Amino acid sequence: MPAKLSHLDSRGRANMVNVGNKKVSRRVAIACSKIFMKPKTLELILRDGLPKGDVLTVARLAGIMAAKKTSELIPLCHPLALSVINVELTPKKSTSSIEIEATCEVDGKTGVEMEALVAASVAALTVYDMCKAVDRSMVVSEVQLKYKAGGKSGEYKFSDSIVLEGK
Repeated sequence: MPAKLSHLDSRGRANMVNVGNKKVSRRVAIACSKIFMKPKTLELILRDGLPKGDVLTVARLAGIMAAKKTSELIPLCHPLALSVINVELTPKKSTSSIEIEATCEVDGKTGVEMEALVAASVAALTVYDMCKAVDRSMVVSEVQLKYKAGGKSGEYKFSDSIVLEGK
């Protein structure tokens, strides 16, 4: 029997989940993304050689702002008073990429997975936006939930051994 989707009512219509009776608990989520680019583009980022400014700082701030706006972007997400949003961008010369990790935390009745995923995605898209004048071949990939804890469903850790169907 397939899992029941909590966002669908008895008639199959999308609705926001009622979390009114859930207990408040500490919720944590960590999501990641990557953006691959030409080596020259990464070099420009690392030496602040792009006309739009400090790419890593702007992308970090964009990720933080995006996490706070998740309920405005994803229709059925609850607005959350996030207590922690941390976005880290790590340049990797060996793969000509930037790895992004976003961590969100809240004491609340619903999880913060979407906030972390939106933060990681928007940070990567901001890198693309700031660098597209010199490199339109950049690829944003591997947006994924790496970890979550809290609530009734407990802890989840992404396993690198998971094989994505079709990959």
